[in-house]
Amino acid sequence: MDIILSVIGFALFGVPMLLVAAWIRLDSPGPALFRQVRVGRGGRFFEILKFRTMSLRNGGIALTVRGDSRVTRVGMFLRASKIDELPQLINVLKGDMSLVGPRPEVPEYAFRYPEQKLVWSVRPGITDPTAIRFRDESALLARMDDPERYYVETVLPQKIEGYLEYLERRSLLYDVAVILNTVRALVLDRLGGEDADDDR
Repeated sequence: MDIILSVIGFALFGVPMLLVAAWIRLDSPGPALFRQVRVGRGGRFFEILKFRTMSLRNGGIALTVRGDSRVTRVGMFLRASKIDELPQLINVLKGDMSLVGPRPEVPEYAFRYPEQKLVWSVRPGITDPTAIRFRDESALLARMDDPERYYVETVLPQKIEGYLEYLERRSLLYDVAVILNTVRALVLDRLGGEDADDDR
């Protein structure tokens, strides 16, 4: 399913992805793709791909909160629409990721809790039920005095719990349902029909 749907994804979005890449290059200096080390299956490191949504200047925490000055004009749109995640189809075809699975963490946060080792029993995914629940995470963190501490001490444990629940339920049919629910959530968000923070 990963390979078939990824190929279909490239067939549908290949040209729009090239246009997005050109838009990013015109909007701000730097490459169109953003590469970052994440922790994948078995605790192995891999390089995740996204469309670049931030300026190249250094500094700041690994998290991104709503209103972050590092986010470019194009980046705000790409993040809100989740289009920035599309290059991860390449990660899926390479075998680093699946379409559905726990979202991979950066090494800085990936080794905070021993339960995360259980999460690494499967390939990380582009989406999963927890990703749907926390799809507007940056808005939540923006309300906190210390976003990084809140993420590590509150959000991350909730994510791990959600990932473990997914592992207990995962199946082909369940993964298909997750993909459909992801599309539904994104459409509702764009139509303003659902508050992305309701489930937190």
